[in-house]
Amino acid sequence: MKYIVVTGGVMSGLGKGITTASIGRLLKNRGYSVTAVKIDPYLNIDAGTMNPAQHGEVFVLSDGGEVDLDLGNYERFLDINLKSIHNITTGKVYRNVIEKERRGDFLGETVQIIPHITDEIKHCIRRAAETELNHGDLADICLVEVGGTVGDIESMPFLEAVRQMHGELPPHDMVLIHVTLVPVDTMGDLKTKPTQHSVKALRELGLAPDFIVGRSDVVIGQQTKKKISAFTDVPNKAVISAKTVPDIYQVPMELEKEGLADALIESLKLEGRDPDPDWYHIVSEEYTSRITVAIVSKYGIEDVYISIKEALKHAGRALSTEVNIRWIDAERCDQAQLADADGILVPGGFGVRGIDGKIRAIRYARETKKPYLGLCLGFQLAVIEYARHVLGIADATSEELGPGSHVIAILPGQEGVKDLGGTMRLGACTIHLKDDTLIRRLYGSGEVVERHRHRYEVNPEFIKDLEAAGLVFSGTCVDLMEACELRDHPFYLATQFHPEFTSRPSRPSPPYLGFVNACRVNRASFQSG
Repeated sequence: MKYIVVTGGVMSGLGKGITTASIGRLLKNRGYSVTAVKIDPYLNIDAGTMNPAQHGEVFVLSDGGEVDLDLGNYERFLDINLKSIHNITTGKVYRNVIEKERRGDFLGETVQIIPHITDEIKHCIRRAAETELNHGDLADICLVEVGGTVGDIESMPFLEAVRQMHGELPPHDMVLIHVTLVPVDTMGDLKTKPTQHSVKALRELGLAPDFIVGRSDVVIGQQTKKKISAFTDVPNKAVISAKTVPDIYQVPMELEKEGLADALIESLKLEGRDPDPDWYHIVSEEYTSRITVAIVSKYGIEDVYISIKEALKHAGRALSTEVNIRWIDAERCDQAQLADADGILVPGGFGVRGIDGKIRAIRYARETKKPYLGLCLGFQLAVIEYARHVLGIADATSEELGPGSHVIAILPGQEGVKDLGGTMRLGACTIHLKDDTLIRRLYGSGEVVERHRHRYEVNPEFIKDLEAAGLVFSGTCVDLMEACELRDHPFYLATQFHPEFTSRPSRPSPPYLGFVNACRVNRASFQSG
């Protein structure tokens, strides 16, 4: 097993995750199988209870793991399915060590950061690296992204574990890549001092980078590279420019131009493989049309919905259609903001805030025949909206939202749950799709597997009345309703599951593909009318 460890310096938010995913894509394009590990230094066990407005999207893995959004980028770039063990947090590490201590596994030893915590970190990295990939194969290379910034106290045990691993592995089995900021001053000059200090901090921890990836808004020229090389002892050819690009899927191509793939293969002493350049063709398609999708959300931060943005992009590329997103605050949503959008999307979420605005948007989409895609909460609110305005149940609501007629109720078995972390319905489930329905045509199959993250379901007491009134429940998992649609609408589909989590650039999600296509048709008919 070969390891590529990615650290970050100067500041957070530089794009370490995209850089890591792009490096994996470069190597996969060269014929190597790649897996990935994300280390998050926070004390939370996982990302499930963290505020998405502060931390970003909670990505859900097939085994139900609630993880950092970077694992979503890994899955999309590498086209692999990761597991909970691929996300290592301080909380997980300390919990494991304390459980071992309580069992008496350490035989009376004084439990300390070194060696017990660092040994556990190394064990977690190796276990994740040696986990089988999609088709039962083991990876050739494991990417390890160390979250946070070098110098943070939270990251130090992890960096110490990396230092120890580096000494334990045979030569050429580990490469260290350091991602730093190379800012531009008011005179247009690239400044290398932040990188110099960042590498110095890394060296003080016993780690010397093999490569430096400099993040900048412009291309880092040879003179700047030479200066960085001189002050960091990193070879000039190993200083890589990573300029800001308009689309994250262009990053691997930029790194390829810098020669990073060849340099990594040389450093790791990897044998030659047959390259697979098809991925570049997928992300280089020219757009021939453009649509606008209104996303009615309660969070003002786009990172909360990264997977939705990417799934729309995947579908758009497949249809040569550029998807422009109009973010609409659910608390201030009105008809005027929706009128000229080509489609309306209501995503998932929790809590009461913004619910009325989302329901207004759903009703508008239903009554005006505008393409609608609802996800998780967007599915539940579609059922509530239909119950209120078609079935005539004026106080129809969800048990989550307060008193009324609960057409959406707590999941069976969830009634007495007090702990919030990891207790929702999470992960992959097999869904049965009814014949002669929109969703069945989109998937081209009667059975699909998709991922979930919710605590409430359609109340069985209302299903017959809703169906009699015209709402079609077109997908089920055992006795749970998974999808609903309308037969007299050009495109009206809502899913309890999250199809965006399984969307890939080479395999767009069917509901998103159908939705974007319906938006194209809606726009074309509007223009011709």
